[in-house]
Amino acid sequence: MFVWSVKASTLKFIAVLLVSAAAIGALAVFMPKYELKAAAASTTKTSLKVSGEDGIKEFLSACGWEVSELMDKAEVTVPAEFDPVYESYNTLQKKQEFDLSKYKKKTVERYTYKVDNYPEYSGVVLADVIVYKNKIIGGDICSADVNGFIHGFSADVTLP
Repeated sequence: MFVWSVKASTLKFIAVLLVSAAAIGALAVFMPKYELKAAAASTTKTSLKVSGEDGIKEFLSACGWEVSELMDKAEVTVPAEFDPVYESYNTLQKKQEFDLSKYKKKTVERYTYKVDNYPEYSGVVLADVIVYKNKIIGGDICSADVNGFIHGFSADVTLP
């Protein structure tokens, strides 16, 4: 014959475990759901890590751009002092939560892709993405025409 005895402290322990499990279950059910938006829309731009050209293409795709071929890849040194043109370009970067002034005197990589799906424009459109140590730190969408346009990765982020 097997006899099993239960003390009051054992019952309290089991009750605490059951209440805790119920509380965790309730939290799981009623916890608000947070959706992660596309990288270009809601992520802090200063932390966009990429792994090579595929990562850059994924970033541009998340911004809504279809790119085909890599047109150019170049090492560029961000100047120590910004002239008015570079200041204007950095203003564009700040509007899209980047800031090139943090990378003065640094050698960065600039990837240039041909954009295939720019709406209502028949000329050549390029996507420039500036990368430092596998992190996107800036860039733009621009036309290849002399009197063309330039804006951020989103068309609503334009130069002043």
